[in-house]
Amino acid sequence: MRQRIYFNEVVTRDGFQMEANFVATDTKVALIDALSQCGYAKIEVTSFTSAKAIPMLRDAEEVMGRIQRAPGVEYTVLVPNVRGAERAMEVNPDEFNLVMSASETHNLSNLRMPRDKSFSSLREVIEKCGTQVPINVSLSACFGCPMEGVVPQQEVLQWSERFADLGVRGLTICDTTGMAQPAQVAQLCEALQKRFPSLQLTLHFHNTRGMGLANVLAAVQTGIDRFDGSLGGLGGCPYAPGASGNVSSEDAIHMLDAMGYDTGIDLTCLLPIARELPAIVAHDVPGQVAKSGRITDLHPAPEYVAQLKKDFK
Repeated sequence: MRQRIYFNEVVTRDGFQMEANFVATDTKVALIDALSQCGYAKIEVTSFTSAKAIPMLRDAEEVMGRIQRAPGVEYTVLVPNVRGAERAMEVNPDEFNLVMSASETHNLSNLRMPRDKSFSSLREVIEKCGTQVPINVSLSACFGCPMEGVVPQQEVLQWSERFADLGVRGLTICDTTGMAQPAQVAQLCEALQKRFPSLQLTLHFHNTRGMGLANVLAAVQTGIDRFDGSLGGLGGCPYAPGASGNVSSEDAIHMLDAMGYDTGIDLTCLLPIARELPAIVAHDVPGQVAKSGRITDLHPAPEYVAQLKKDFK
C-alpha cells in the first residue's frame, strides 16, 4: 500500500498576498472551485486580516461566500485575532489558521509585537472559538530568521508545546524564510513527531535557496504526511528579507507521485490550472512541471530517427 500524503493549497492566500495587482474576486472564486476538483485535503482560501494590511484579500467574506465547497475538502482561513475570527465565523470555515513566529525579531517585524503578546492574542481566539472551529497554528521562521540566524530547535518545541496544551488540532511548521536544509528538517520533524504524536503536523517550505523539494522529501522520509504548497510557487513573506516563493504545489506533488507516494491529487486536473496562473497574475511563475510536463509525458521522436534505427541495425 502506498504511503498517503495530504496537500494543502495556499495560493489564494499566501500566494496572492504579495501580488502587486489585485486579482478579481470572480477569478479567485473560479480558481478555488477548479482546485477543489483536484483532490486537495485543504485549501487555504483567504485571510481575515485588515484590508489596509493586505488589500489583495479585502474580499474575504465574498470569496468564502461564493465558492462551491467540494466534499472531502477543508476550507481554511487565516485569522489574526478575535476580531478577525468573529468576521470569519460568519462564513463557516472548516478551520482557523493562526500565525505567529518562533523568532522574536521576525514576530516583531511581521506582527509588530513580541511573541508572548502574540501568544496571548491567539490563546484568546482558541479559547473563544476552539470548540466551534478546529484550530491550526502556523509557526513561522522555525528553521531560520534572516535577522537572527538559525532558530534553535528548542524554541520551536517550546512554542509548539504551549499551543498543544491549549488543545489545537494541528501545527504547521514553516520555513518562512527558505533557510531550512534537509538534515535540519529531518531532525526537527523527528523531534516533533515524537513529542506530539496526536497533533496534525504540516510542513510549509519555501524554495528561496533551491532546497524546497529536498526539504519536502526529507520530511516525508521521517513520516510527515501533510504539506502546504502554492500553485506555481507563488508567495513569500513581506516581512522577511529575501524570502521568495513557496514550494510549488505541482512540482512537489509530481515528485512524490513519481516516487510512488499517493498524494490524492489528479495532476491531469491540476496542471492545466497551473498553466493558467501566469495569465492571472500577469507574470511568469517559478513552478517547473507546468512548463516542462510530467516525466511520463513523452514526445514523438524526429522522423529521421526511424531511418537511423534501420541504418544502424
